[in-house]
Amino acid sequence: MSALYDDAVRVLGAWRATTEEGDLARKRALELLTAGPVAMTRAHRPGHITASALVVDPDGRVLLCLHGRLGKWMQLGGHCEPGDDTLAAAALREATEESGIPGLRLDPDPIDVDVHEVRCGGAEGTPATPSVHYDVRFLVHSPAGATEQISEESSALGWFTPDALPSPLALATARQIPPALSRLS
Repeated sequence: MSALYDDAVRVLGAWRATTEEGDLARKRALELLTAGPVAMTRAHRPGHITASALVVDPDGRVLLCLHGRLGKWMQLGGHCEPGDDTLAAAALREATEESGIPGLRLDPDPIDVDVHEVRCGGAEGTPATPSVHYDVRFLVHSPAGATEQISEESSALGWFTPDALPSPLALATARQIPPALSRLS
């Protein structure tokens, strides 16, 4: 987790947020990282860094999942794993696992950072307890005509245009769409 930790400090130190909320979350994440590499793991109960991906197709539609446990629509993503060397790699791994779409392409600069309270397990098999996710969000490009496949973490997956997002939507999900779409070319 040392390489991942170093990457998180570098990425969050250099990233320039597009919103005040995102910048405040970036600063809070950097404060969390003063705990050291443990802050990259769910074992760090005060909170931990997570990585997620807003998957966008060539037409500007976004792929959202209906989270099975939370019952809200959101981007794909989750906990960093020991094999992840960078936050961007963790986000791409999560997007690929949760969407089933091969050939996803990652934009390596974050589009947003969000801090939110959650209930998640510490080690494998432990009951969910309160914690905080410091979620670093990335843009991931989907190939044209990609077909998604529901994973065990989602109740549903769907493509949505930014002006017709589903409900209920997880907090701060919509905030990451404008900076993502501004990078499409």
